[in-house]
Amino acid sequence: MNTFIPIDWYYPLYLNLCFFLVLFTLLHTRILNMSEPKNLSFINFTGYILLAFLIFHIGQRPASHRFGDTINYYRTFQHYSTGGEILTVNDYGWHVFMKTMASFTTIHTFFTLCAFFYIFPMYKISKVFFKEYWYYAFIMFVVSFSFWTYGVNGMRNGAACSLFLWGVSYHRNKVIMSLLFLAASFFHKTTLLPIFAFIITYFYNNPKFYFKAWLACIPLSLALGSVWIALFANLGFGDDDRLAGYLTSEAAEGTFSSTGFRWDFLFHSAFAVFAGWYFVFRKKFEDPIYNKLLNTYLICNGFWILVINANFSNRFAYLSWFMMAIIIAYPFLKQKFFKDQHFLLGKVIVIYFLFTYFMYYLFWG
Repeated sequence: MNTFIPIDWYYPLYLNLCFFLVLFTLLHTRILNMSEPKNLSFINFTGYILLAFLIFHIGQRPASHRFGDTINYYRTFQHYSTGGEILTVNDYGWHVFMKTMASFTTIHTFFTLCAFFYIFPMYKISKVFFKEYWYYAFIMFVVSFSFWTYGVNGMRNGAACSLFLWGVSYHRNKVIMSLLFLAASFFHKTTLLPIFAFIITYFYNNPKFYFKAWLACIPLSLALGSVWIALFANLGFGDDDRLAGYLTSEAAEGTFSSTGFRWDFLFHSAFAVFAGWYFVFRKKFEDPIYNKLLNTYLICNGFWILVINANFSNRFAYLSWFMMAIIIAYPFLKQKFFKDQHFLLGKVIVIYFLFTYFMYYLFWG
């Protein structure tokens, strides 16, 4: 366990480290070409240091209620470490994993392994898709608005969604991809939504249709929000009492989990939607894999919009938000569109990060 950093400094340390890294990245995009050896040395060295730091910073945190559900994971781990039986749960694979780890290791080794499963796939998919330029996508992953929350609070959901990303990085090897998708669903069954959405794109992969469907979800949610909440609570998600509770239970007033049509978070979701629309339709970017990722995002985010009025709808928002970074970064790293594209990418990273930064210091800090 890391005892050198006070609990109150954990998130600000991560956030302000990212602040300086984003500024340094912007500076490099301004003065260096993307392919210059100096730039490649900087982004690769910085990227690997960031990868290692975040795994251990998150993994070695204290088992405290200050990190949300961390304390509940700690209590369950203690139950298993003393020989307790697996609880009556729906996400059985996660609890088998936790009980196995509890039989021979410590809670902080477990947390660190969970942090690895959460963060390494972000590196893996960035490396597979973007080769030596992987850092740009990776830093967008780790400065995302939802990154910290699903590393320390919604650990199981975060690890499961990252296993989905790891699976997508093996899209050319359907066996490995399927195994990783299966592991993701065993960790958290809600990942069946992005898994099924991704599979659907193999049968129909036209972004124009999915954009129209996404837009249609907004008035449908405004007009019939309670209908969609009731419908989904009584379908697949309702088979899990905990997940049905996310849709129907009451949340504490003033929290991220609060009710109402969240225009602020719809605005946040629209970052990726606008990026996809701009590159696909305005810049005529044609890439089947990008279309699959974009369409998967649109399906999952559209589902969230339909239940946006529900309590704890953030649990479903993350089923699309975890893909935002790669949706925005992908075209910049695959094709030349602008005269000074490297610098523009740096500015996009800064703008993307500032939402995370200002939400903390202006609203929650």
